[in-house]
Amino acid sequence: MKKLVLAAAATLALLLSPMALAQDAPLKRGDVETIVRDYLIQNPEVIREALEELERREVAAASKARTDALSSVADILFDSTRQVELGNREGDVTLVEFFDYNCGYCKRAMADMERLLEEDDKLRVVLKEFPVLGQGSVEAAQVAVAVNMVAPEKYHDFHRELMGLRGQANKAAALAAAKSAGIDTAKVEETLGKSEVNTTIEEVYMLANRLGLNGTPTYVIGDEVLMGAVGYDQLKGKISAMRNCGQASC
Repeated sequence: MKKLVLAAAATLALLLSPMALAQDAPLKRGDVETIVRDYLIQNPEVIREALEELERREVAAASKARTDALSSVADILFDSTRQVELGNREGDVTLVEFFDYNCGYCKRAMADMERLLEEDDKLRVVLKEFPVLGQGSVEAAQVAVAVNMVAPEKYHDFHRELMGLRGQANKAAALAAAKSAGIDTAKVEETLGKSEVNTTIEEVYMLANRLGLNGTPTYVIGDEVLMGAVGYDQLKGKISAMRNCGQASC
């Protein structure tokens, strides 16, 4: 970054320098370094402006790359046959959440999702099991996937139970949550042996990799990715924008 700024400043200094304009022979290295040093000392704001422009370009490039990635995986992201769907399956707006059962921020953000679902009967929520916080998280995610395969109508109750757990989420805790939700845990354990369980989680890892995600919770709405527990108000605003403007930001 510093090399880029210095190179830009050096080019500008050479173009403006009377010395450069007055002679045909190229300047020596020492002359260039002196011009650059003097110019930057006299105009230090150039460095700040260059860094700000570089950051703007990097953010824009990252945003475009993520938008392109979203387009390339939209079918799996929003309509995978393996995903969990809550709320109105025919809803006019879809909110996707990547989460981990051992993520404290996800646990606190659960109330935001529940409130949105309660208030908005046209909202569709898609949940993606994204275990990134160790083996316990992987085990809990595997049980959750099995629950959705065995008793999808009870998944939401199971999800509430496990998200409300104090302490480490793992296989034992997830099975206990399934039992509390009235799910046949013997069938869940039997389903855990099926390859579809790990295939489902691997699909989410693939999505996260394509979108450059590495933490939870992460939300996707329209062509925007929101990282972190952004809160009810921001999620509500994005949902409203999707309805009013066809995109998450009007």
